Amino acid sequence: MAVYTDVSGEDVDGFLAQYALGEALSCVGIAEGIENSNFALTTTSGPFILTLYERRVSVADLPYFLGLMEHLAAVGVPCPTPVAGRDGRPLRQLNDRTAAIFTFLPGMWPRRIEPDHCAEIGEALARLHLAGADFDQARVNGLGVEDWRPILEETGQAVDELRPGLYDDVRRALDALDVDWPKSLPIGAIHADLFPDNVFFRSGRVSGIIDFYFACTDAFAYDVAICLNAWCFEKDLSFNITKARRLLNGYGRVREFSAAERDALPTLARGAAMRFLVTRLFDWFNTPEHALVTPKDPLEYWDRFRFHATVDEPGAYGLD
Repeated sequence: MAVYTDVSGEDVDGFLAQYALGEALSCVGIAEGIENSNFALTTTSGPFILTLYERRVSVADLPYFLGLMEHLAAVGVPCPTPVAGRDGRPLRQLNDRTAAIFTFLPGMWPRRIEPDHCAEIGEALARLHLAGADFDQARVNGLGVEDWRPILEETGQAVDELRPGLYDDVRRALDALDVDWPKSLPIGAIHADLFPDNVFFRSGRVSGIIDFYFACTDAFAYDVAICLNAWCFEKDLSFNITKARRLLNGYGRVREFSAAERDALPTLARGAAMRFLVTRLFDWFNTPEHALVTPKDPLEYWDRFRFHATVDEPGAYGLD
């Protein structure tokens, strides 16, 4: 979440007139993340989230994202659901941006990740994968393995300003991933961005999963690999195998890994690290100066990649 496009009180009042949600009491920007402009909106009907779509989010993809959230929420996955206006439509325009209002989910994302959080997120991710199995829409992953090289090239050798030689190192790593990337793994609807700040907890249990704007149809185990990168490294970038074991065991209790998924996990983990490395590199050099957001350090994901490059079997992640 972030704020790129501001809205005034008059803007909000005019927008809310298209809904049966009462009057606005407050609308406060949420300055986290890097994708859309988000606001904590409180009306006389209660709390909501107002989202204005920016940057990488294609308007053409919004029916998939909103449809997936509605589908998952209907079968018990705790995720936001879009609120329809008086005309029955959830999407409309605000300040030259496509915008929507969503239900509010209680809870807080964990600032300090404990092994119990990882067990919970493993189970929650598996439930999400199973719940989306009969979702009748599909979306190609717009940030899949074939997309990482063009993103790097768009940033170019400027990345060497962060670490000398990084550009060539990343290109060689991409060459290897092109060769090693697994095929024919079980696929379905995945979240593809399940970082700690996209998961809310209450009383130690997952109470909300948000930010589905990278969701797509891809390998379930790739989604797991994204979580290994996001949840199982410490601040000093050391890998915590206890957290990884709890996450993978939590997932496996709900949805069993296939043999092919187990074998592919080290490569998928390298790919997941690469995906966030190249997009963070792009954001580091291209985020607008006026944006109410701080670009995240890309080098954290290069160090994660280097760890995964030393792994050749799933036992290194605690997966027996």
